[in-house]
Amino acid sequence: MRRARRFRKTPCRKHRYNRAKSPFPPSTKARWQWKLRLCWWLSKLFPIDCFVVEDIKATTKMGRKWNHSFSPLQVGKQWFYDKLSTLARVEIKQGYETKELRDSAGLKKTKKKLAEIFEAHCVDSWVLANGWTGGHTQPDNKRLLCITPLRFHRRQLHRLQFSKGGVRKPYGGTLSHGFKRGSLVKHPKWGLAYVGGFLKDRISLHAVATGKRLCQNAKPADCQFLTFNTWRTRFLPALNGGVSSA
Repeated sequence: MRRARRFRKTPCRKHRYNRAKSPFPPSTKARWQWKLRLCWWLSKLFPIDCFVVEDIKATTKMGRKWNHSFSPLQVGKQWFYDKLSTLARVEIKQGYETKELRDSAGLKKTKKKLAEIFEAHCVDSWVLANGWTGGHTQPDNKRLLCITPLRFHRRQLHRLQFSKGGVRKPYGGTLSHGFKRGSLVKHPKWGLAYVGGFLKDRISLHAVATGKRLCQNAKPADCQFLTFNTWRTRFLPALNGGVSSA
């Protein structure tokens, strides 16, 4: 689609200067910004004195351009550390140091990366935080708060092919009849929900925990706006070594 637009307008358009000088790809930067927003959110809830980060290291070899940016986590990590230091002190730990802290606490990390349990995602974070603060021998809370970013479809002039008669169908964008998509609203029937797309003069509402669509025919006048929102959250039940389904 992008090539077709360039062909129709200016086939020899030069690339944008800011993209040529970008330190890393926009998609990689967006992932680091997502982590940075979560840290900023936590700093507003708790008095954070220090962020302890396990450093990521990947061996790169000279001679191949792609070799320097094959890992999205390796690329841009120093940018993240610099931005994170504006919120609080940043301490860098190596992987073997995290393992030593985990072994000294008698905790194990599971190899099941898709399991929604404490041992899969939070055990390393816990030992790093406890290594800085001290005072605990075992985790006293293993419940997980799962945070999922909402996916927005950006506006498209044409969806792959021209519409019949040259009429452009509304697709994408971030507004639905005055509501910014993802906004939390209160509905008389569906209760707390977030705003999705729209169809004619109605909007769709989605469940906050699962993202499942509740309805497509909610009247905008019946929805009470609460706050803007870009993610959905859900608490996972506390399990003893079990796995909960997504």
